[in-house]
Amino acid sequence: MEPIRAGGCQCGAIRYEIAGAPTVVYTCHCRECQRQSGSAFAMAMVVPRDRFRITRGTPKSFARTAESGRRVVGWFCPDCGTRLYHTPGELGQNCNVKPGTLDDTSWLRPSVHCWTRSRQPWVVLAADAATYETQPEDRSWLLPPTTEPPA
Repeated sequence: MEPIRAGGCQCGAIRYEIAGAPTVVYTCHCRECQRQSGSAFAMAMVVPRDRFRITRGTPKSFARTAESGRRVVGWFCPDCGTRLYHTPGELGQNCNVKPGTLDDTSWLRPSVHCWTRSRQPWVVLAADAATYETQPEDRSWLLPPTTEPPA
């Protein structure tokens, strides 16, 4: 049986569950993510959309066009404003959950860092993490691993 991870917003109006492990946990150090998170970077936990479900409340959305030209829709609690997840347009099968909204964050460890050229100089990256100065062209690490049928 796969683990169920739960989380929600600060006020408790929105709750969600995730079935199974995420595809990847990563950070983005771009200026837009710094602005959105109010911190030095933003974290995202990529989850196949069919493994994510809202269990209480109705989030509200905000859409923007990224510097890359891609459309990103951010979902947040309409009561307290907590950003919960975003859905990237070109990877519609994914839901990028804000992992700080999980009830248990003790296991989180980002394995990928994007837009490191914009990172704050005091941020230290793990030596074994993949790093990209900007947005990597090959974004296959965002997709769940495929399982080949037996031959």
